[in-house]
Amino acid sequence: MAARVALVTGGARGIGAAVAARFAAEDWRVVIADRDAAQPAHPARCVQADVGEEAAVQALVAGIAAREGRLDALVCNAGFMIRKPLRALTLAEWNGVLATNLTSTFLLVRAAEAMLRAAGGAVVTIASTRAHQSEPDTESYSASKGGLVALTHALALSLGPELRVNCVSPGWIDTRGEALRPEDHAQHPVGRVGRPEDVAALVAWLCGPESGFVTGAEFVTDGGMTRKMIYAE
Repeated sequence: MAARVALVTGGARGIGAAVAARFAAEDWRVVIADRDAAQPAHPARCVQADVGEEAAVQALVAGIAAREGRLDALVCNAGFMIRKPLRALTLAEWNGVLATNLTSTFLLVRAAEAMLRAAGGAVVTIASTRAHQSEPDTESYSASKGGLVALTHALALSLGPELRVNCVSPGWIDTRGEALRPEDHAQHPVGRVGRPEDVAALVAWLCGPESGFVTGAEFVTDGGMTRKMIYAE
C-alpha cells in the first residue's frame, strides 16, 4: 500500500512543524511549504513557496502530483499577524494578512481538489480563538481567522462526502519556548499553556479514519480559556 501524503503549509516552525513531525512519525510522506526554508529532523520534501500567491500554489500542487502522485491530507496552517492601530494599518498590509491566512486555503483546496477527492482525503484549517475574541489592534488577523472558520464549513458542504474539512482553533500555544510564569499556566483550566504537539495530535486524528463522521466542525483547542468567565475586581 502506498504511503499517505500530507501537505503542511507554514511548516517551517511552530504548529506547522509539529504537525509535519507527527505525520512523519506515523509514516506519512510529508511535503512542507513555507516562505522560509524548513529544516526538519524527519524525512520531508520542503518547498519554499508563498501560498498567498496563485501561481505559487499551482506550482506547489503540480509538483506534488508529479513527485508524490497523490494527496491524502492538506493542512492549511500558514499565517502571520500584523499588530498595529487601525489608523496605521495600510491596505497592502491588510491584503497581505488576508492572502496568507485566508485566501491561501481557497487557492490550495481549489488546486488540490482532484487529488484529495481521489484519495478520499481530508482538509484541516488552522484558525484561532481570535475568530471569537480579540485584543486591540488585531483587525486583519482576527478577520482572517473568522473567515477561515466560515470557509471551513462552506468547503465541507461543497466537497462532501468525498472530502472532509475541519478547523482547529488554537488558543495560547507556546511555539517559541517562552519563559512562562506559573500564573501563565494557572490561568488555563487545564493547568498549563498549550504546546504545538497538542494541536498536532488533533490534526492527525482529523486526517485519519477514526474521524470519518466529523466534517464542517471547529475544534477550539485552548485549555478551556474561552469558557472561563473573568471579572475585574
